[in-house]
Amino acid sequence: MKQTVWLENQTFGTDFILLGLFSQSKYSPFFYSLIFIIFIVALTGNATLVLLIQSDPHLHTPMYFFISQLSLMDMMYISVTVPKMLLDQVTGIHIISAPSCGVQMFLHLTLVGAEFFLLAAMSYDRYMAICHPLRYPILMNHRVCILFAIVCWFLGSLDGFTLTPITMNFPFCKSRMIQHFFCEVLALLKLSCSDTSLYETVMYLCCVLMILIPVTVILSSYSLILLTVYRMNSATGHRKAFVTCSSHITVVILFFGASIYNYMLPPSYHTAEKDMMVSVFYTILTPVLNPLIYSVRNKDVIVALKKMLWSKLVLVNFQK
Repeated sequence: MKQTVWLENQTFGTDFILLGLFSQSKYSPFFYSLIFIIFIVALTGNATLVLLIQSDPHLHTPMYFFISQLSLMDMMYISVTVPKMLLDQVTGIHIISAPSCGVQMFLHLTLVGAEFFLLAAMSYDRYMAICHPLRYPILMNHRVCILFAIVCWFLGSLDGFTLTPITMNFPFCKSRMIQHFFCEVLALLKLSCSDTSLYETVMYLCCVLMILIPVTVILSSYSLILLTVYRMNSATGHRKAFVTCSSHITVVILFFGASIYNYMLPPSYHTAEKDMMVSVFYTILTPVLNPLIYSVRNKDVIVALKKMLWSKLVLVNFQK
């Protein structure tokens, strides 16, 4: 507590103080070490998945293209918040400047929004593959996949460009201590001395649209998929469709569930501690779970990984 007061007294201009996750816990070194391990595993897992998909021709399909985009977003997503948090813990300096705070907020909003729409695109891809297999290669060609990816990134950045400047332009005349481990919009608004109720209402409606549109696409796609699978006479087709879709549904539930709690539930359900824990779930845990979900349960990825490891082993033995 003394250190926090000292930091606040030493903070000038427009700097903020990130209180972090475990500021009051005596086990904070253990928890931060665990987060560091999760961070390394997330980067390694997602980078490996992207490398496999790019290097193996058998994985050059729309489904794996979207998975590689998801892994790329997850690598960026976890890198936006965790390194700064760990560096603050090591150095003991929890100060972040206003420009750095704005950049972190923009990247966070952009990546969250882009991932919302990417998950919707992935569900639509599975709908086309299962419900319209004959037309699938034409309707979901490489150019269409690239276009979908560009639209996802654009819509995500639109969210960042809209909310970040407005949030950062509010006057912050209260305590400059952010009760969070990164510059999250709602956490910053609590520090403003002006009336933010209208902006919070507009932001709530914006977040509802950003979540509701992808969720509608996802629910519609998987409803039609389940109906098509139910009508199939092939047990193999049932199993393959179930395995593929269950992976996607797991990711959707994990990511959207936490996001809905943070941005759609009324303020009465929120506390600073709960908000941080939920944020940990979708900013730190989800990026490490995604490559596991899409690789461990996927035979194509396992085969590609074995081929890559075998080729590396042969090359090492040949050089010896």
